[in-house]
Amino acid sequence: MKNLGVLHHFLGVAVQQCSAGLFLSQRQYTLDVLERAGMTDCKPCSIPVDTHAKVSSTDGAPVNDPTQYRSLVGALQYLTFTRPDISYAVQQVCFYMHDPRDGHLSAVKRILRYLRGTLGHGLLLRPSSTSALVVYTDADWAGCPDTRKSTSGYAVFLGDNLVSWSSKRQPTVSRSSAEAEYRVVANDVAEACWLRQLLQELHSPLTSSTLVYCDNVSAVYLSTNPVQHQRTKHVEIDLHFVRERVAIGDVRVLHVPTTSQFADIFTKGLPTSVFSEFRSVRTSAPSTFRLGGGC
Repeated sequence: MKNLGVLHHFLGVAVQQCSAGLFLSQRQYTLDVLERAGMTDCKPCSIPVDTHAKVSSTDGAPVNDPTQYRSLVGALQYLTFTRPDISYAVQQVCFYMHDPRDGHLSAVKRILRYLRGTLGHGLLLRPSSTSALVVYTDADWAGCPDTRKSTSGYAVFLGDNLVSWSSKRQPTVSRSSAEAEYRVVANDVAEACWLRQLLQELHSPLTSSTLVYCDNVSAVYLSTNPVQHQRTKHVEIDLHFVRERVAIGDVRVLHVPTTSQFADIFTKGLPTSVFSEFRSVRTSAPSTFRLGGGC
């Protein structure tokens, strides 16, 4: 073993230590991706995804160089390690790696334009006065224009720090918004249980229940309702899994207003004002995204 000194770079991630904590960023990596795409001097935009129309598998003609498309999208996937704000946009363009078209390439270029204007953004990990585990969970019901599958998203906070997040299309079609929301609640409860077990193995066990916030009232009721309704038999395993966690006290599923649903940023394109608010919230609510290049 050799002491290499204070950590400042690791696999393309720059680590800046200061009194506020650790600031993780990939500024140089982002510049390299922009240079590879020939967009170093492109015009920045305020949000990474178009809110007016969702990308379809038939948007435009096939691109001239599918290999470059796949290379850029793969590079953007690695960038989501410190840039949760582009997770949804990157997830969308990943679906079309097999047959990229002009519309998909335009979506990639929009992400790159957004990155050009936000080079100083990253992820701040700082000391927190609380060690509570809080999960925000959301689903965009039937959001895919081709398959009508829903998009799941969650954000997990340990104290004031964002430690886990996801934007992912659900594998099956949900017949109601409550079903789509409950499926993502079940997945998020599984993630919370894994983190609780990890913290216990690190000799930092949690003493309070994990709070799981969902903006769908029906999904919240299903988490504690012991009655098995006919309409919920197709999600019976998810129902019993979540209820068991709730019954033993590991998890509490609560309702949260849509205006405070931080996981929205992982499920759909948001207007500039809402996107910026969810990205920059730091003090009154759990910290999500760090603005600026320094601490």
